[in-house]
Amino acid sequence: MTPSQRSAHMAKIRSVDTKPELVVRRTLHAAGYRYRLHDPRLPGRPDLVFPARRKVIFVHGCFWHGHDCPVGARTPKTNAQFWNEKRLRNRVRDSAQLDLLLAAGWKVLVVWECEVVSRQDLLERLRHFLD
Repeated sequence: MTPSQRSAHMAKIRSVDTKPELVVRRTLHAAGYRYRLHDPRLPGRPDLVFPARRKVIFVHGCFWHGHDCPVGARTPKTNAQFWNEKRLRNRVRDSAQLDLLLAAGWKVLVVWECEVVSRQDLLERLRHFLD
């Protein structure tokens, strides 16, 4: 890709309402759970917030947050140093936000993009966390 093509491609990537996040939201809503979205009062603006339960869910993209699955382990061939540093910063930030939430008495679940493939397994994991 040329730099302008790469820039156009990266500009299309969203931070909210991603496909994995929508899958999690639809799965939970169909199961009867209600939640708030992206509460700015909480560290990291969790994707889903369950205030009465004091629980939050983050839906992380495997590439962006450096998951240990095949997608997250892949390193871009161009500008590799930049991407490695960016993903490291994301992981450090995620860890700090998790620590702040735990210290404030919240329970946190991270759902990875690769985990939303099997909706039945996803629902079981979400129910186990929320109940």
